Amino acid sequence: MASTFTKQKYRCKDCIYSYDPAKGDKSQGIPPGVPFEDLPASWVCPLCKANKKRFVPRKS
Repeated sequence: MASTFTKQKYRCKDCIYSYDPAKGDKSQGIPPGVPFEDLPASWVCPLCKANKKRFVPRKS
């Protein structure tokens, strides 16, 4: 059973995009089930191209 930590969604501080681990990121080849913490350092926001450091945990 996956922990709630791995289900945590993160939102970009620069645009409206939220990364949802249940969906992954098809545009960059990230399959569903990959937690935000496990995304490669090279991953960027698919909408505005901000890097991972610009993301914060989404509340509910």
